[in-house]
Amino acid sequence: MLMDHAQLERRNAILRILRGGRVRNQEQLVALLKREGYSVTQSSVSRDLRGLGVLKASGGYVLPVEEPVPPRGQFAQLAQFVREVRRAGSSITVVRTATGAAQSVALGIDKAEWPEVVGTISGDDTIFIATENSRTQTALIDRLHAAFRV
Repeated sequence: MLMDHAQLERRNAILRILRGGRVRNQEQLVALLKREGYSVTQSSVSRDLRGLGVLKASGGYVLPVEEPVPPRGQFAQLAQFVREVRRAGSSITVVRTATGAAQSVALGIDKAEWPEVVGTISGDDTIFIATENSRTQTALIDRLHAAFRV
């Protein structure tokens, strides 16, 4: 579906607002957009957030990880949500996050397309990452520690 000019401008305004400070909910975002002269509803903002890949975690919105960027920059915004990285057997790694942040962090990992990662599954505060074997798991854990500084 092609976006019209007004929708593109509104989505750019949403990104600018979210980059500029913490927005806790859609109601607040709607109010900020209306203050700037945009005619929006909560449902249109919800569609825009979904279309932009914006996720909600730990009481605020997280912008999608932009590609390609260096690993430190790529995960800097998400690092605050990662609590723990540990092994669960020889090919599953568990990443614990703040409540509500697992999907955002897993999306960042998926977008990074690391060769060690076979796949990810995320819940509310936990991510399972599958690797082929213990050697690739060790490489992944090293990469996770460097990216998220845990």
